[in-house]
Amino acid sequence: MKQIILGTAGHIDHGKTSLVRAVTGIDTDRLKEEKLRGITIELGFASLDLPEGRHVGIVDVPGHEKFVKHMVAGATGIDIVVMVIAADEGIMPQTREHMEICSLLGIQHGFVALTKIDMVEPDWLDLVTEEVRDFTQGTFLEGAPIVPVSSITGEGIPDFIKTLDALCRKVPDRSNSGIFRLPVDRVFTMRGFGTVITGTLISGCIRTGDPVMIYPSKITSKVRGIQAHNQTVEQAAAGMRTAINFQGLEKAVINRGDVLSTPESLFPSFMVDILLEYLPGNPKVLKNRTRVRFHSGTSEILGNVILLNADEMQPGQSAPAQIRLDAPITVVKDDRFVIRSYSPVRTIGGGRVINPIPAKHKRFQPDVVEGLKHLLEADFESVVAYQTETCGVKGVSFNELRIMTNLPEKRLQQMLHGLLSRQTLIQVEKDPPTYIHRRAYDQLKQDALGCLEAYHEANPLKAGMSKEELKSKLPPFLGPKLYNLLLGQTSKEGAIVAEEDLIRLAAHRISLEEDQADIRNRILDAYRKSGLQPPYFNDLCDQMNISENRAKEVLMLLVNEGTIVKIKEDLYFEAGAVDALKERLVSFLTENGEIATPQFKEMTGVSRKFVIPLIEYFDSKNVTIRIGDIRKLRNR
Repeated sequence: MKQIILGTAGHIDHGKTSLVRAVTGIDTDRLKEEKLRGITIELGFASLDLPEGRHVGIVDVPGHEKFVKHMVAGATGIDIVVMVIAADEGIMPQTREHMEICSLLGIQHGFVALTKIDMVEPDWLDLVTEEVRDFTQGTFLEGAPIVPVSSITGEGIPDFIKTLDALCRKVPDRSNSGIFRLPVDRVFTMRGFGTVITGTLISGCIRTGDPVMIYPSKITSKVRGIQAHNQTVEQAAAGMRTAINFQGLEKAVINRGDVLSTPESLFPSFMVDILLEYLPGNPKVLKNRTRVRFHSGTSEILGNVILLNADEMQPGQSAPAQIRLDAPITVVKDDRFVIRSYSPVRTIGGGRVINPIPAKHKRFQPDVVEGLKHLLEADFESVVAYQTETCGVKGVSFNELRIMTNLPEKRLQQMLHGLLSRQTLIQVEKDPPTYIHRRAYDQLKQDALGCLEAYHEANPLKAGMSKEELKSKLPPFLGPKLYNLLLGQTSKEGAIVAEEDLIRLAAHRISLEEDQADIRNRILDAYRKSGLQPPYFNDLCDQMNISENRAKEVLMLLVNEGTIVKIKEDLYFEAGAVDALKERLVSFLTENGEIATPQFKEMTGVSRKFVIPLIEYFDSKNVTIRIGDIRKLRNR
């Protein structure tokens, strides 16, 4: 059965609550203060079964200007608004403000209830009706039914119900395939039930036993029970007034304005890219960094409006902007919002979300402004491609793309499959699925090859650049999986060669200058002649009268070639001598099982200053293992 949410709107004391009571028999004023003062302060709730079988949840909102923020919270998720206007007073300030709020929130269906007709003459009622028709010109209520009613005598109530029933047929069904989201408008505790929250389920569905997460705090719990329209149910779907109680959740950890959703499906952000509509009736321009109250869902958060391509905004204008908030918020692309001035408090504008999790933008960047305009008009596939490219090598996850597009899961999966098959996107991670744009990958590859080329020019005698050093030269958001994918793909393509921990361009060849070739031969000859008693490297440089820095480049070339072995800092051996000693050591241990340091010293025939570094070198290479004062062959 189609679920419909009806919301009231209108000036204080125009009879919204009395009308709901006359239609449903339910008094939505539940607070003692409301009873004493005779005005609605908090949101009230009722329900109605229509003649054709539809079930309508009703949200009754406050009309007093001090409680407009509660009205905005109550208007979230409604399908139909009934604009309540008292026949004895006509159009009043909150009538206009509530109309502006409903328009900014994108409400498309509604009608007008002219209340208190028992207090006016027929001629006056005709005048007020004409006034209402003029008032609704150019709004979503233009041409909508105007139903005269009296909550005292009951006159017009049957017509009210008939009009509502007919209008419900025009309201499209909500999809249950979106992300489950329930903005919290009330939190309380009930004996035997624990913590209970209520709200209008604006998308998706929820079942008893489902895990849930409270945003932005990210506290998790599990659904213990669900009620929809005062009936216990196993499942609630989009469009239902819903009450949910939880397992082991304290009332103090959840507040009005929080959003209930599935774990890790939403992403709290202190910034939101928006299309801002600045109302024509505003008395002055909106300046950059103006302090405002940002209303989205049931939340109100203070923040600053950042105008991206101007210093001020004229009344009646609309433009992309960024809102920077004092506290994080969780929204989805195309969510509607309202902004109210900081002081004095009044509604000044609103609009819809372009990007729910943007980067911090610099002002007066034409590409940023054009990009946001593109997101407003582009098809979903273009939105996915653009957002992925904008995220660069950091990439974007599947769940992030869901809130960036507000697409059902299956449709987004199909779209991503197409983009992957055309190689517009590249999947980097499987859990969670994460993607980067082909252009971002190509730029990363170009940067990596450029780094290697510069490194080879600066270090012509080095075989290559270490993996870690190369990674440090690339963008900071580069993850290990993307980096390994880059190295693997570029290696397969033949552009680079990976040798252990070193990376080099495939075309890189070490070419020694004439004097460097001479130094190489002299160093190698010296180490070959010295065998297991080589000079320390700095002493060798002094003996050969060679610059230590210049000789070190050549020495490292010999080490990388494997001709010379580094045993410890400043102590190097010719590789053939080390290999021969290793064979003798392995043979001895195979025959005798163990060797002590004095025996190893006798085997080498060299002093202790060489013996200890050599035996420790064999330990480090897993040839031997030290047990107390002896060495044994390491099990392999």
